[in-house]
Amino acid sequence: MREHVSDPYVQRAKALGYRSRAAFKLLELAAKERLLAAGQTVVDLGAAPGSWSQVAARMVGPSGRVIAVDLLEIAPLENVRVVRGDFTAAETLAALERAVGPGGADLVLSDMAPNISGVSATDQVRGIHLAELAVAFAQRQLKPDGVLVVKVFQGAGFPELLAHLRKAFASVASRKPGASRGRSSELYLVARRPRVPNTG
Repeated sequence: MREHVSDPYVQRAKALGYRSRAAFKLLELAAKERLLAAGQTVVDLGAAPGSWSQVAARMVGPSGRVIAVDLLEIAPLENVRVVRGDFTAAETLAALERAVGPGGADLVLSDMAPNISGVSATDQVRGIHLAELAVAFAQRQLKPDGVLVVKVFQGAGFPELLAHLRKAFASVASRKPGASRGRSSELYLVARRPRVPNTG
């Protein structure tokens, strides 16, 4: 708790009105990778409490749109449509795909992580599974020049996931934003231009 309270990113998030320190991860990724622009359609997977959706909504502006999904409640945000449900459930996925519509998405963001059980091997497997689901969704929903940003944890299953991404997308880069805690094994993979065309 002391670390959290004294964390400079936590303090900056409060000062700037962001819902969590995670906002700065996306801000850094967006700046380095030129991810967000006015008019885009953005899907935010595992969005609660909503800081990534906040960042995205501000950057795509009123001509763009952000669709956020999470099992947890997300307090309303301007220019953000919330689909509440379990991303792994068929009915939630169907509702999300309807919200995206036939035009597809420019950017899919996934900051999803499993509820931590305390058993590291189990948590790693569940985390990789969520990343795989995000990749599959992005392959179906992204426009031909679209981008996926997905959080992964290094460990069992990570090399296989990375190899799959490199086959499924034209380019893949790994990034660790400054706001990621140094001891964390998390990385963000930025995958561009899905090789499987968008089928709507």
